[in-house]
Amino acid sequence: MGARGAVLYAARMLFRARARLNAAALAGNLEALHVRAGVPLLLPVKANAYGHGVAQVVQATRDLPAVWGYAVAMPLEAAEVAAMRPGKPVLLLTPAAPDEMSELAALGVLMSVSTPEEVAALPPGARVHLKVDTGMNRLGARPEDAVPLGEALRARGQLAGVYTHLAGADVPDLASARAQLERFRPVREAFPDVQVHAANGGGVLSFGRLPGMTLARPGLVSYGIAPDHLRDVLPLRPVLSVQARVGAVHTVRAGEAVSYGGLWTAPRDTLAATVQFGYADGYPRNATGHAQLMIRGERRAVLGRICMDQFMVDVTGLDVRPGDWLDVWGADSVHPSDVARWGGVAEYELLTGIGTRVERLLDLP
Repeated sequence: MGARGAVLYAARMLFRARARLNAAALAGNLEALHVRAGVPLLLPVKANAYGHGVAQVVQATRDLPAVWGYAVAMPLEAAEVAAMRPGKPVLLLTPAAPDEMSELAALGVLMSVSTPEEVAALPPGARVHLKVDTGMNRLGARPEDAVPLGEALRARGQLAGVYTHLAGADVPDLASARAQLERFRPVREAFPDVQVHAANGGGVLSFGRLPGMTLARPGLVSYGIAPDHLRDVLPLRPVLSVQARVGAVHTVRAGEAVSYGGLWTAPRDTLAATVQFGYADGYPRNATGHAQLMIRGERRAVLGRICMDQFMVDVTGLDVRPGDWLDVWGADSVHPSDVARWGGVAEYELLTGIGTRVERLLDLP
């Protein structure tokens, strides 16, 4: 092993938590979503691929026929993914500042525009998707303004796509989503020769194939997390397993309290493992009093207040030793939705909150 290899090996040994991406599970989710949507997928990899590791996700999906390209939220993310040379388009979903446009265009990034000012600032050769606001009221041109704006872009040879974003496709009442699709219809019909997309994950699960669409953008559901009422639509699997190392194992004597505030007191002598993972790494502090781990096939309670860097768990009667890796959550242990519920956060917050001290690993088939 050379000096560089030794340094890399030593650095990996210093991690106390790891997030393992199951490439086979991700590919299975994406294929199922592709079949249901009836069109290729524009895979969102913003926010470090929803916390899963953007480099690992791109590596795992760059050769999948189901994936047409990648969507990001920030110019820095667009440049990062483009630098990976994924061999697929990269779409920036938010407006680029005028002084960023030339660099993004040079990288081949597709930009989103929705105002005449953004169109006027585009450099020659830039290609864009026109964002249409049909009810989200966050970004986009109103439908009545979108058609003339799109015609101007088409005349300049810069229009590559049109799209909208559904605000209520992941709830049982789909009336607002249907209304948005109807407001979008005249725009998509005006540009039949470009890419057209509207369905996020909720849209794919709720509607399946949508008329006139050429792409779909399933986000969190691609990574195996679906709203409760839509979980049975497709056999999706969480693709990320989070593990952390045991730092110490010790006995808490009956009557002694554990962690800040003394919120938990041992009713009997209890063997506790101190796990090197805390709210700075993505474990919700508000899961205190509710959190559990699956250890050696048994559900065991987290004891007392979750700390910034570690937490304690009851391992009485189990063979757990310092240095062991324990599953914090994953497809075959505690479901990430349970952890999010215990912490009073959405799954989006849980996953994107996984910290930089957590090593991202790709498990290939």
